[in-house]
Order: sequence, then C-alpha cells, then structure tokens
Amino acid sequence: MSVWEYIIGAVLIVFSLVIIAIVLLQEGRQANLGAIAGAADSFMEKGKARTLDAALAKWTKYIAFSFFVLVFVAMLLTKFL
Repeated sequence: MSVWEYIIGAVLIVFSLVIIAIVLLQEGRQANLGAIAGAADSFMEKGKARTLDAALAKWTKYIAFSFFVLVFVAMLLTKFL
C-alpha cells in the first residue's frame, strides 16, 4: 500500500466519524412530542433549535458529498497505482 492510500484511509475514517457525530447532534423529526409530556419551549428556543438544525443538515450534506468524492478518488487511486 502506498502512503496516499494510508492518508486517504485516515481521512475517510475522520469524515465518517464527523458524519456520525453531526447526524447524532441533529434533532429528530418527532421533536414536537415534548409538548405532550408537558415540556414547554419558548418561541426563541424553537427558532434557535431550528437554525442550529438547519446548519447541521447543511454540514451533513457537504461532508457526505466530500466523503463520497474521496471514496471515488481512493478507488481510482488504488486501481491505477
């Protein structure tokens, strides 16, 4: 194995861990069920959560796209080197 394969492998591991962390930080789609249990959120807290969730969703897309491009580059690198 070449040095580039080790480097790309390490970067892929880091990207996969970052993707997992970002997805786990996102709020679930059924987050509004807290009102049933009596948890009251203020209007400002809901807006803050929405913007943070939107930013995390955007970063998930960017990192996932970068991850798949890097996988494709690694595949080409191992095939032709």
